[in-house]
Amino acid sequence: MNDRQRPPGPDPRSAVPPRPPARVFWIRRVVVLGLPLLLVVALVVWLTGRGGDADPVAGPQATAPVPAPPPEDEDDAGVADCVPAELALAVAPGAEAFPAGVEPTFQVSVTNAGTEPCLVDTGDGQREVLVTSGDDRVWSSRDCAPVEADARTLLLAGGQSDVTQMAWPRVRSAEGCPGELPSPGAGTYAVTMSVGGATSAAAVFGLG
Repeated sequence: MNDRQRPPGPDPRSAVPPRPPARVFWIRRVVVLGLPLLLVVALVVWLTGRGGDADPVAGPQATAPVPAPPPEDEDDAGVADCVPAELALAVAPGAEAFPAGVEPTFQVSVTNAGTEPCLVDTGDGQREVLVTSGDDRVWSSRDCAPVEADARTLLLAGGQSDVTQMAWPRVRSAEGCPGELPSPGAGTYAVTMSVGGATSAAAVFGLG
């Protein structure tokens, strides 16, 4: 007979293992449920990235619109030059008389007296303002104008006028623009303007 006895206490075969803490339980659930969710999100991101990197040749390509060239200026297209009979020219001195040392000024106007628009060049190479005293040709705006004077082509509608101001430097001139000419003295003078084959009426003024 075996005299050794099992010490008193619960039978180890019937013992129930202890229940894990609640924190461990929730960690396990997060791992089990969260891992598939992370896999789904990663798959969606991967598929979206592939869609953005799709080969652009496979689909229709968008092209930027090509701007149309600016339209050509057709304002002068088909417009004839003004004929002398349709040009009304006028010169008006700025005063009846100009004192000694004062440069005379003139208002010059070009009017299309016709009903249709026309073109006229009033540049220094084509327009002439002429100052005379009796039969004495005193000064012309073209005598000393540059050989290659710039054009000033006007498109005048029927009845339209162009008005400009100019001054006479109170000197004498001659063709070829020679120097050392005598200065004009006091007296009565007349001024006219010519352009496009037409000539204005003479306007009289005095020099003091």
